[in-house]
Amino acid sequence: MSGSLRSGGTALVEVLESAGVRLLFGVPGESYLAALDALFSRRNALRLVTARHEGGAAFMAAAHGKLTERPGICFVTRGPGAANAAIAVHTAMQDSSPMILFVGQASTGVRGREAFQEIDYERFFEPIAKWVVEVSQADRIPELVLRAWHTAISGRPGPVVVSLPEDILEAETGVEAPAPWHAPFVAEVGEGAAVPIIDVLGSAERPLILAGGTGWDSDGRTNLQIFAETNRIPVVTAFRCQDLVDNDSVAFAGDVGVGSTRHVRGLIEAADVVLAAGVRFGEITTGGYELFSVPVPRQRIIHLHPSDRELGKIVIPELAVQGSPQSLFAKLRPVDIGRSRQWQEWFDAASVGRRERFRCPPSPGPVDLVAIMAWLRKNLPSEIILTTGAGNFAIWPGRFLPLRAGSRMLGPQSGAMGYGIPAAIAAKLERPDCMVVCFTGDGDFQMTGQELATAIDCGVDPIVILVNNGMYGTIRMHQERRYPGRVHGTDLRNPDFVALANAHGANAERVVRTQEFPDAFRRAEASGKVALIELVVDPEAISPSETLSGIRETAFASGVVG
Repeated sequence: MSGSLRSGGTALVEVLESAGVRLLFGVPGESYLAALDALFSRRNALRLVTARHEGGAAFMAAAHGKLTERPGICFVTRGPGAANAAIAVHTAMQDSSPMILFVGQASTGVRGREAFQEIDYERFFEPIAKWVVEVSQADRIPELVLRAWHTAISGRPGPVVVSLPEDILEAETGVEAPAPWHAPFVAEVGEGAAVPIIDVLGSAERPLILAGGTGWDSDGRTNLQIFAETNRIPVVTAFRCQDLVDNDSVAFAGDVGVGSTRHVRGLIEAADVVLAAGVRFGEITTGGYELFSVPVPRQRIIHLHPSDRELGKIVIPELAVQGSPQSLFAKLRPVDIGRSRQWQEWFDAASVGRRERFRCPPSPGPVDLVAIMAWLRKNLPSEIILTTGAGNFAIWPGRFLPLRAGSRMLGPQSGAMGYGIPAAIAAKLERPDCMVVCFTGDGDFQMTGQELATAIDCGVDPIVILVNNGMYGTIRMHQERRYPGRVHGTDLRNPDFVALANAHGANAERVVRTQEFPDAFRRAEASGKVALIELVVDPEAISPSETLSGIRETAFASGVVG
């Protein structure tokens, strides 16, 4: 249907507004000025968050998509902007997070000449995105943006990249945007699908639920927990998916991934039936593909996933069900399966074992991370959003901070450094009344730490806890194990993080003794702006294998971590 003539950039913004987009992220670029101009006209309806780096902006969009289950929106310029944003596209793909990256492009008349900042985005992004498309006519902008939206949220959610040639954004079009719309694209489990699932579970003696992936709403999480508690089935969550079930639930047995307890790994290996709900059998969740033999696992597998392309991709399940987790557990919630004595003993042992999660000897040195985690467990609100980047420091909150009903976890399953601070900003913008706590390391912080200035600009107040040991801790740990006595390239000469954060306008202070932390945290909470607490772990006083890798090394020695 034709309407009044306006630029392609305006048509693009109209489609986003009709989809209910109210928040988007980006770094300005000359290649999409027509879209920026259209956003200026709609600045009271669509809030553009200007980041300091395209990687930070795209991480914000990826985290926003994970939190809301709607595509996170990001705009970056052509060439270098697209390359900088690629890290977040890869992360959104591995996280199964819906996201749309709009990228400026050289004008169509000069394409193929290696024009200024020209990249073939289809070849560049194809391995790490669900779909890559270039708009060739202004009239097709509404059609292709609609398709990008539905591609990002359907099946296994993920990132879509839309290339926007400069001349197409400036060209006029009369094609109207659609009326207000939003389709969640929930893949419903068929009415009869629950019956064979119940039959297979009912034949088990040691059943286990392995929950993960995206596509879970609050009802889906609640129904999962009710079904598991009613039927006394232990629940293990996949890597960085601890927020799928209240960690205080008697059914929660722990998470599988980096820093898993031997108890959790033992549950997976000993289970005779595993209901894998929403998960993809990734390398971290499967313990390097050792917890489930590939392609035919020792356990009987019921695999539920919204995308048929994930079913049978890694392991061959006994029962494959295409559909969303919330759809299945809505049907399973009222079911009470008869349990054998062995089943009950299995559940009781799982419940006892999960209490080992917080057992760990004090970490050495003046800053005891075990004691700090214990204080946070007692003093954090029951509902928080926890964000992390990547590094051994992330094991501490992942392992020692329980996430209760309503809490969320935003961490990169791709292992991308620098995710935590942008994710915290996006989370606080979306849920300003919820406490947002970000854990970062000294190396991780320096990937996107400049986004503290973005937090100040936006007026948001996440609390950032920076663990500083003067090294790339994860790599150092592996280096010392595989090449002992040959440490190279993993030391860090760090800036004054407190001065740096203060220069951005943040509230910042340094903690050098454990007893200083509670007051520092309270001051951060009361500051009313983004706050940074630096925890100094002295590499001179503590051997490298006992610093950020302490959760691995000291806990390995105690038999807690497998």
